[in-house]
Amino acid sequence: MTNNTELSTVPSFIRNTVANIHPLDHTFLLHKVKDTWVEISYGEVLEKVDAISAWFLHIGIKKGDRLSLIIENGPNYVYYDQALQQIGAVNTSIYPTLTENEIEYILNDSGARTIICGNPFLFRKVLKVANNCPELIRLIPAFDDFEKFSDKVSLNAGVISFDEVITEGRKLVEQYRSAINAAREAILTTDTSCLIYTSGTTGVPKGVVLTHHNLTQNTINSLIQIPFVEKTDRFLSFLPLSHVFERTIYHIAIHQGSQIAFAQSLELLAKNMAEVKPTILCCVPRLLERIHDRAIKSGTSAGGLKTKIFLWAFEIGKKVRLAQEAGKSPGTILKAQHGVAEKLVFSKIKEKTGGRLKFMVSGGGALPKNIGEFFGDLGIVILEGFGLTETSPVMAVTERHRVIYGTVGRIIPGIEVAIQNVDTKHIYSVQTHDNFKEDTLTEEGEIIVRGHCVMKGYWNKPEETATVIDSHGWFHTGDIGRFFRGNLQITDRLKNMLVNAYGKNIYPTPVENTYLKSPKIEQVFLVGDKREYIAAIIVPAREALQENFNLQNEFFERTEAFVDEKEIVDWIGADIRKYSNELAKFERIKSFKVKRNPFSMEEGEITPTMKAKRKVIEKKYAADIDELYVGEAEED
Repeated sequence: MTNNTELSTVPSFIRNTVANIHPLDHTFLLHKVKDTWVEISYGEVLEKVDAISAWFLHIGIKKGDRLSLIIENGPNYVYYDQALQQIGAVNTSIYPTLTENEIEYILNDSGARTIICGNPFLFRKVLKVANNCPELIRLIPAFDDFEKFSDKVSLNAGVISFDEVITEGRKLVEQYRSAINAAREAILTTDTSCLIYTSGTTGVPKGVVLTHHNLTQNTINSLIQIPFVEKTDRFLSFLPLSHVFERTIYHIAIHQGSQIAFAQSLELLAKNMAEVKPTILCCVPRLLERIHDRAIKSGTSAGGLKTKIFLWAFEIGKKVRLAQEAGKSPGTILKAQHGVAEKLVFSKIKEKTGGRLKFMVSGGGALPKNIGEFFGDLGIVILEGFGLTETSPVMAVTERHRVIYGTVGRIIPGIEVAIQNVDTKHIYSVQTHDNFKEDTLTEEGEIIVRGHCVMKGYWNKPEETATVIDSHGWFHTGDIGRFFRGNLQITDRLKNMLVNAYGKNIYPTPVENTYLKSPKIEQVFLVGDKREYIAAIIVPAREALQENFNLQNEFFERTEAFVDEKEIVDWIGADIRKYSNELAKFERIKSFKVKRNPFSMEEGEITPTMKAKRKVIEKKYAADIDELYVGEAEED
């Protein structure tokens, strides 16, 4: 393989793969067309990439120009991204779930020149705001019959289908071949590769400027930490490529020569897993919680002997996991018992994932400790990663041989991570990959980082950049945590912290995760800042709710946001009381409302990685939250 020092720009990854890892006819991408999984080779990808690059150059796109994408995961994303990367343009991805106003803001803030639109719904959104975006010169629908939408609108920008871009580009490739090669060679490591707009949990989205150096070094150093990603692996991609976490996985796959299969949708993910049999899956904690809940329900709902075998198997799995975590080998009897548990229970659960998973990577939020332990007992390793868009993103990731559930692993090579006292700014400890010690334990404070992963800054926002990157080069993450047994452990977001009327600090995430152990509960949103006690909005698990109360779909279609039925409130309340016993008294939920439907991206209540937008939710349900504090709280 080419020396890593030569792999310093994003387009160098795929060129190295076809030069040193796989022939051009080797399968790189898989996607489903109607009922068939179609394989796409490296040669087919590069041929389209060069055609699109030629077309970009032909219409006057230059190095540094921002080119936008609002498109679902799939081969078209790869073609468009690789084509703009190799001529030094800047990928400016937009989450498909954003509103028209947010799309308009990003297009104008970035000065995007072109935008590819993945489907009619997204295209119509862009059509409504295109004339308000003066820098936009081309709209590129990636679907058929787009004319029935665009012909009804008088546009300043031109419209051309993605298929036509490729067709026209093929005619131009030889004319622009030298220019494409020269542009690729002229890319500097300090050049901007992409703008990724923050999800706006705390205000107006900001464009995070990530360079080729940020992205390539983050990929290479993450692989030092998890060296067992191989050219024979197959990733199943379903998290949005507009998010930095999935983008990193995409870069890792290209760097290693692994295949990428694109899931059709989140709803079809389970079916797709069984079909493509991935070896690696990257996901957010909420998906793992759903798999856990369904497995528990399936294994225990029948009762009798089947349930006893299921629970016995997980007890055996737990004993094996604990032995391995202690660096011991399970004894002969335990090994034999584990073999039976694997055959009767574990193998059946694993079959639903395709049966080939080596490990899963969880990112984008805190993974509840009990969920990690469940998969560990099952024999599927969950590696947790941690980082932000501003850190390219990976700062730490679990080592496969040193899994400590409830932590996010060891610091990756080449960066420094410190824990700083929030009030005094005293730095308790600075940790690197090289000074790792398994007995390291620090005070809790804000997590700060410096090194190759830190962004160049926020696009056109020097003042905002200066507030998060200090004069010593430390980026202040806004996350609270500590080092535990050498691994980084996240407590919560600094801005999420609630301070009750008595001055007690309460971090919502660990408290919410305690209540999320309940199979009755889907989402928890804590409130209580400057109040006498903690209250919450609770979203019940829909399937469990329907089964327990024989509810029809009409129940969930009612306009009232909250459920008033006493029997449902009491049903949830039983588990609130049960899990409250695991918490300090000042952390316990004393009053709550049951929300009929989950918080959603469509309503602007959560981010694409399922994080609650606290300001949005508190403002939207202000009157309902106030009602939680009328009268006396329920006694302990």
